[in-house]
Amino acid sequence: MGVILFTLTLTGDFLSNNVEEKILHGTTTVGIKAKDGVVLCADMRASAGYFIANNNTMKIQKIDDHAGMTMAGGVADAQNITDILRYHANIHRIQKQEPIPIKSLTRLTSLIFHQNRGYPFIADILVGGYDNSGPALYNIDMFGSVEKKTYVTTGSGSPVAYGLLEEEYRDDLTVEEAKVIALRAVKAAITRNIGTGDGINVSIIDKDGFRLLTNEQKKAIIAL
Repeated sequence: MGVILFTLTLTGDFLSNNVEEKILHGTTTVGIKAKDGVVLCADMRASAGYFIANNNTMKIQKIDDHAGMTMAGGVADAQNITDILRYHANIHRIQKQEPIPIKSLTRLTSLIFHQNRGYPFIADILVGGYDNSGPALYNIDMFGSVEKKTYVTTGSGSPVAYGLLEEEYRDDLTVEEAKVIALRAVKAAITRNIGTGDGINVSIIDKDGFRLLTNEQKKAIIAL
């Protein structure tokens, strides 16, 4: 009895037409490294094609008291990665009696993506935080590539957000200034991108830890 074998080759066209579109579709996240901390910002819309599946999605997740992340892409994949990172951050804190370094957390995220590159997670992640080395911000793509960033944006609204970030970013920004820029960048994406909308969440991570801004704090900065 013969056996029929077949292989599937993932060409560049396949990836660009199928996988990358799923990552880019329907969100805007922003990360800014300031001199005294990191700001993470994201819209609240979850979409499936032209259908708005959820208008109250939390795309910023706390990993530990000193670290957070943003998620763009498939919801289930991003949630799975979040759970893995939280688990290892907790184990490191228990075993070492200290928070996991942001660089180590980023490397772990890269390994998760790389080990699953044959059947990749459909997600694009920003990891930011504040440790003994100060503030740090990284972008990890679905293949595990890592880039250290001063500012970055992901998702379908990123071309709009980048225009504002490139105009407004300075090396000497404080988190108070950076949160205003981040909110403005995501709001600009909401105005121009159909996959972005339904409100904005923003978090600050500095020497005092991770915290999300309240609705009142956000409205005091910008009209939502």
